[in-house]
Amino acid sequence: MTPPVPADPTVLHPVPGQPRVVLLKPLVTSPLIDVGEFSYYDDPDDPTAFETRNVLYHYGPERLVIGKFCALGEGVRFIMNGANHRMDGPSTFPFPIMGGSWAEHADLLTGLPGRGDTLVGNDVWLGYRSLVMPGVRIGHGAIIASGSVVVDDVPDYGIAGGNPARLVRRRYDDAGIARLLALAWWDWPLDHITEHVRTIMSGDIDALENAAPAPR
Repeated sequence: MTPPVPADPTVLHPVPGQPRVVLLKPLVTSPLIDVGEFSYYDDPDDPTAFETRNVLYHYGPERLVIGKFCALGEGVRFIMNGANHRMDGPSTFPFPIMGGSWAEHADLLTGLPGRGDTLVGNDVWLGYRSLVMPGVRIGHGAIIASGSVVVDDVPDYGIAGGNPARLVRRRYDDAGIARLLALAWWDWPLDHITEHVRTIMSGDIDALENAAPAPR
């Protein structure tokens, strides 16, 4: 029997005949964006423009970190902290960026408060046109409903939706989530994942534990 062959995490377009799907790890060039293997973005227009069209106001130093095996639907966008304005005075208008003598007040735009890096865990599904705000943490195994605006953290294996997004439910109970996080199947060797794809996709937690590789 021919041994199973893993998919290639370095191919830009992993789905034959579907240029609308790109793997993000081989696409991304910005040092401020870190994406794990097999996380993909799907867009019929130009998915290769992800860094400029889908990650907005990203001037640093905050980073966008996306884990492995994440599915990003069409129009998913991340707003980064560069979009922030002052809110401690009467006006939020950024006068200094308009030039002229207003530019002398550039110090008014430095040191604006931020929420830190935006973190997306492993095996996260972000639905069509969902929007993630700065500094949010979306936990492993979470699902974000289409059109949601994520302004607060989403727990591991949570399902969140709405504007602003609220936790609808968790996919497993606390004990089940702890077991899944301990298994961390996304960190298994690729050959082992390939051998157990059916269990990872459709098995229960018991089956996944039985399929786990032996400790090294």
